[in-house]
Amino acid sequence: EVYKSLTLAASNTTANVPIFTVTGSVEVLGIWGIVTTALSSNITAAYLQINDQTATPDITLASGVTLSSFTAGSLLARTSVVGVALVGKNASAGGVTDPVAATAPAFLMPFAITQKTAGVLTQVEFVYTTTNTPATGVINWGIRWLPLSSDGNVVAV
Repeated sequence: EVYKSLTLAASNTTANVPIFTVTGSVEVLGIWGIVTTALSSNITAAYLQINDQTATPDITLASGVTLSSFTAGSLLARTSVVGVALVGKNASAGGVTDPVAATAPAFLMPFAITQKTAGVLTQVEFVYTTTNTPATGVINWGIRWLPLSSDGNVVAV
């Protein structure tokens, strides 16, 4: 597992913030975030994507999820396939978050990432939109992975 603490700081814009760098091919067993410092209001359209410096394929639905005013302890997770939004469970109230379906392999939905050929920088990014100047808050992102290629690796940015 690899972890990355990410401080939100965008001002009245959409931010694409690198979290992890991928080398080779890896199977991602799960990717999640825990809010460690409360998020400001107006954090919208939040999702995960890959950036290979040319293309930005989605990991979760690009229209995203609203994370405005999520409190410390809140959960963000990829629990389904690419066409489904990132799950956000605000810790301001207790609750249960189930896997996408009874037949899901686990709570966190696995997927694979392959680095762009010729060693091109390939990163997992957290994307969000804010009208705040600036947005505030901290999310501690985690990724659990296995190498699929001999050079498969994930490191925090």
